[in-house]
Amino acid sequence: MPITPQTIKTGPINDHFGVTVTGIDLNDVKTADDFAIIRALFEAHSALVFPEQNITDETHIRLNGFFGPIEDRMADERKPGEAFKVPQVSNLREDGTTSAEMDLHTLNLKSNFLWHSDSTFLPTPALVNIITARIIPTSGGATELASTRAAWANMPNELRAKIKGRGIWHRYSHSRKKISQELSKLPMFHKWPDQHWNAIWTNPVNGHEALYLASHAFKVDGYNEGESEALLTELIDFCTQPEFVYSHKWAVGDVIMWDQRAVMHRGTPWPYEQPRKLSSICSSAQDSDGLASIRM
Repeated sequence: MPITPQTIKTGPINDHFGVTVTGIDLNDVKTADDFAIIRALFEAHSALVFPEQNITDETHIRLNGFFGPIEDRMADERKPGEAFKVPQVSNLREDGTTSAEMDLHTLNLKSNFLWHSDSTFLPTPALVNIITARIIPTSGGATELASTRAAWANMPNELRAKIKGRGIWHRYSHSRKKISQELSKLPMFHKWPDQHWNAIWTNPVNGHEALYLASHAFKVDGYNEGESEALLTELIDFCTQPEFVYSHKWAVGDVIMWDQRAVMHRGTPWPYEQPRKLSSICSSAQDSDGLASIRM
């Protein structure tokens, strides 16, 4: 069956942003015309939830490719001829056991419990993250989304004035340092130099502005380190008030995709002796997504 606006149904997940999308099998999205419907919903709502899709890895990669270049943080470590593998966010080891709670691998997962946008520490940040659930625990392990677009639109002018027009510096190891000094020293968190982005990302399709924040942020132009930390905390706290947050309790096969320009996210704890496995791919932003406008 052709995918048309008439075959798709949407329902709000939050008063300010995001919709649940039904009436579509993402495995059938194979053409630019099919994808255009999804992209229009993405631009309008910032976050899309597709219940119980059970997409294949092939579909996952294809969907991300429609959004833009697929992010590959492991490109420098991959052997010649070795194919890209869909990244996993999981505490499950190859031998079937789970990593211990204080294991560095688990601590890295815990750093995802901090509110963040993906890849703000990369020379080219992410436009979208598409995640699907493969294995879920009996409790916990939700993924929460916070709209920095809605928060910015509702932010008091006094707070807006503190950040408007300023740049923010981002560093991968900074977020890991909040969890563990030992974790933050691993080479994987020092591959890229500090990145400097405008605090506001304007969507070129609809003109909506959003705060561009992350746990990787450590310095705001015009403030010292202590002042920067206090301001970033104040901004993140405002953006993550309950009215701007959606918490997704996973079912196996669910797919979520969100706009990294306008949404922060975080994971939540679960019993670490239980496996949890999500497949996650980011696509990089391009100039057509407003990338050039946030370069400082």
